[in-house]
Amino acid sequence: MGMQRQLQCFFLLGTVFVTFFIICWNEERDGTFHLHTASASSQDLTHLKLCQAHRRRVIRQLCSVNSSLNFTEKLITFDQIPNRALDHLILDDHHGVIYGFVLKVACTNWKRVMIVLSQNLKAPNGAPYLDPLDVPPALSQNTTLQLTFNKFLRLYGQFSRPLMHHRLKNYTKFLFVRDPFVRLISAFRKKFARPNKDFYREFGSTMLQRYANISTSPDSAQEAFTASIRLSFTHFIQYLLDPQTEKEKPFNEHWQQMYRLCHQCQIDYDFVGKLETLDEDTEHLLTILGLEKYIHFPPGYKDRTSVDWERDWFTNLSIADRRKLYNLYETDFRLFEYEKPETLLHE
Repeated sequence: MGMQRQLQCFFLLGTVFVTFFIICWNEERDGTFHLHTASASSQDLTHLKLCQAHRRRVIRQLCSVNSSLNFTEKLITFDQIPNRALDHLILDDHHGVIYGFVLKVACTNWKRVMIVLSQNLKAPNGAPYLDPLDVPPALSQNTTLQLTFNKFLRLYGQFSRPLMHHRLKNYTKFLFVRDPFVRLISAFRKKFARPNKDFYREFGSTMLQRYANISTSPDSAQEAFTASIRLSFTHFIQYLLDPQTEKEKPFNEHWQQMYRLCHQCQIDYDFVGKLETLDEDTEHLLTILGLEKYIHFPPGYKDRTSVDWERDWFTNLSIADRRKLYNLYETDFRLFEYEKPETLLHE
């Protein structure tokens, strides 16, 4: 009996010891897991910060007077920018944010975010919009409903410039950019590859007459599509390359160069996001703004134009015209570090 009790005692002690060992090992393992997770998260954040510092440094270097990139706009001051050219800067005084928006670079969704932040526009129920997804896209695209720097100028008159300088110095300024050629393809797909009455009337009919040898173009986009008269991507590029185009009026904002829309050489942006890294850049920016728990950025389009499509779209464009087009958008390529499409320019 004494021996049995001793064995039971040893068994119980052994069980306690094994249980204690398992618990400790699990805790150590869990602690190691959490340590690795924190370490990985810290590494990701460091990478994102370094990436932003690099993007901003490249812009500052190329905007310097002695840089190898020469373009007229880099030499002017912020106060020399025409008032009408400040329409692409949206202001939110509530959170101290300035958004320089570029068409065809997720701007519809970012404008929806700015509407939610400003709390100025009301939903049909009379309450401010709280979720970007609830803001109708058409409403977000109506820039007249938001406070831009151009509108700010009209509101405050002679006092506006000092007030703007104060905001530029103290607010968080951000923009998002995109591969310049892919942005052009996206603009063409949206505005000319399907019937669009406004863009057909203002641009499409002229392009057909000048570059498609159609003496009398149909009266409307729908009539043109019904008659199988389509504007090609090549016609669109010919329009961009034609020196007469900008003599008549400036490029439309959907294809105007990004540096001409948001004035990177006059405004020291705190954050430069890219559509190609939209998800991680958006998450990082919302964290910087302290809004990651309050703002859910709307999902992007499933059929977003991809850089992989470039070769197909440029097939019917001559090498000479491809090179002219690159020269036209070279400043955007270099300022935002998009790789020069050597294959397209030399094949």
